[in-house]
Amino acid sequence: MAGMLKRLLPKRLRKEGLTIPVVRLHGAIMTGGSQLRPALNLATSAGALEKAFSKKDAPVVAISINSPGGSPVQSRLIYQRIRALAEEKNKRVLIFVEDVAASGGYMIALAGDEIFVDATSIVGSIGVVSGGFGFPELLKKAGVERRVYTSGENKVILDPFQPEKQSDIEYLKTLQLEIHKVFIDMVKTRRGERLADDATIFSGLFWTGLRGVELGLVDGAGEMRDVLKRRFGPQTKLELVGGARSLLGRRLPSILGGGMDNAAELAVSAATGLAASLEERALWSRYGL
Repeated sequence: MAGMLKRLLPKRLRKEGLTIPVVRLHGAIMTGGSQLRPALNLATSAGALEKAFSKKDAPVVAISINSPGGSPVQSRLIYQRIRALAEEKNKRVLIFVEDVAASGGYMIALAGDEIFVDATSIVGSIGVVSGGFGFPELLKKAGVERRVYTSGENKVILDPFQPEKQSDIEYLKTLQLEIHKVFIDMVKTRRGERLADDATIFSGLFWTGLRGVELGLVDGAGEMRDVLKRRFGPQTKLELVGGARSLLGRRLPSILGGGMDNAAELAVSAATGLAASLEERALWSRYGL
């Protein structure tokens, strides 16, 4: 009889405690990715987020973030999806930063109603960066003549095989300022009066977790399990929620019996994965990781 009554009670009132869904958003933020190295973007995270917010008995969704940033578009899309689900399902969002939530990683963290860090986490880097290489002299030394035909005078703006133009740089900086303003507005909207009066906040600098607390970028230091158990009781359980993925993040082609097409596909995937890996490595190394 007691067991029957226990089952009739809502889960949040049972003695075994709450189960809090946890979503991991880890890695560099970029479109595409590869079969060998899936990227963090809306497509790869949407499934897990939908599942987590569908847990009816959980009052909050916990999200673990560990990202050096990347695509501002994908960062903002993930942020918007989290906020939309939080409002639709009437749930609070608690963000827990691991090694780093910088640039686009911090943009995603803004989706949290509260943000927690480790004392040694890296947070911030509220700015916009573009990078590349120029090879105009390389072609000359190699005896190669590049021929480009366009129907628009600005179609080859920022072409790495042509000498850099001041007008191109100024145009790029205009775009960066527009994106930076969007980022700044997001921070001010989400953090509000919690932000310190410090001009360096929007300069692109990044800080330790403890300094981030002082600046109002985050709310406090705390490890996910400890924070949730203190808030919801010692019997609180954490449930890691994943998206619908197969081995290595995506369905791999069958090499056995697949012929040359599958072998070529796998080779291209490996090359793409290497390029993505190098790009991701560059993002992490900026923060000494």
